[in-house]
Amino acid sequence: MKKVLILSTAFSALLLSSNANAAGFHLREQSASAQGNAYAGATAGAEDNSYAYYNVAGLTRQKGTQLTVGGTYIAPKATAKNVRDAQGNRDADVQNVVHAAVSPNITISHQINDKWFIGLAGNSPFGMIAKYDHEWIGKDHGITSDVKTATFTPMTAYKATDNLSLGAGVQIQYLWAHLTGSSSSTGTGHVAEDGHSWAVGYQLGALYELTDKTRFGVGYRSEIKHKIKGKMKSSGSALSMSPDPEMAGKGAFIDSLLNQSIKVNLDTPAMLSFGAYHDINDRWAIMAEYQRVFWSSFQDLTFKSRSGHNMPGKDYIASVNEKWRDTNFYSLGTSIMLDEQWKLRLGLAYDQSAVTLQHRTPRIPDSDRFWMTAGLGYHYNEHLDFNLAYTYIAARKARLDTSLTGNDGHHVMADYHNSIQAFAFGLSYKF
Repeated sequence: MKKVLILSTAFSALLLSSNANAAGFHLREQSASAQGNAYAGATAGAEDNSYAYYNVAGLTRQKGTQLTVGGTYIAPKATAKNVRDAQGNRDADVQNVVHAAVSPNITISHQINDKWFIGLAGNSPFGMIAKYDHEWIGKDHGITSDVKTATFTPMTAYKATDNLSLGAGVQIQYLWAHLTGSSSSTGTGHVAEDGHSWAVGYQLGALYELTDKTRFGVGYRSEIKHKIKGKMKSSGSALSMSPDPEMAGKGAFIDSLLNQSIKVNLDTPAMLSFGAYHDINDRWAIMAEYQRVFWSSFQDLTFKSRSGHNMPGKDYIASVNEKWRDTNFYSLGTSIMLDEQWKLRLGLAYDQSAVTLQHRTPRIPDSDRFWMTAGLGYHYNEHLDFNLAYTYIAARKARLDTSLTGNDGHHVMADYHNSIQAFAFGLSYKF
């Protein structure tokens, strides 16, 4: 339905990925120390309590009471080149498609006794900011996309045996989105949508310490089902100003559709991770990680009315095909103690894209990525530790052709060239 194209494409901004460091729109950056190793061994390392994001069972290695605070400044660079429509009409290259953002994190944990440990974490695991020019050739598929999340996770871990630890947590997540766009087919002016949702998921983990030098971990974060509610506001359709009464009537109907309360379901994906950590000697450690992200749960977005502006008894407005696929993440890392206080961390990773050419859109110019990371830890004293990390991510060129997606709109083609730099800082204090 072209008359509601802007509605259906606008909320697809919730799936924009080029501002996120991981495939899809996941922000993996929740620990400066783990980032230094490209998250290799994140589910087994448990070097401070920020690792609980990846495996809650690792809390049993955090003695006493510990507070970790940190954040990652994510600086993406994305350019759309060779931009053109289906008829070959060229448009200017789009610079700075995505914008810098900060992903904060905080974790506090407490040891109750030799067996039980509790914690509370706060972070932003999904998010992005992207902007195109208001008159760019692909405006049917979105202009501005701003999505933020906040997740609060109360956690507990239990040391079942000397070797085995188990953990669980409840994810309480808030999602907010502000989106804008327009539609060339209807002459729709500026359209803005705001929506938000609270939803709950869970987290599970297990850590097995084979020896005092070798440990293995598994972590699972559940799918979270958001039921987003929001409002759409439009400056009006050009059709409603037509001298033709029939066209003006259609325009008035479009205007009513673009000014109403709306709802859409969106599920953040489940994630399953396996990690290994091994101390070769007192100064040198190696680690590895594999993660499966179940993006295939996201096959389409279906939009419905909450205002009753549609035909009586029918709240359906439109549906957008997405057809994402499950992705794999692989990483290897090493840590070297330079002396009694300084630790050097290094890592490499490969991150598979959640979309293919047939389903890539301007809001989701995702492609496979290669990670290179380095980190530096400083042990100030028995209470205080600092961590810094730097990541450079090189993405494969992402070719775009919206005529392949099966979605309506003025089709656009382009070649995206993406890269990301991320700078992380973390501080851990043991009381």
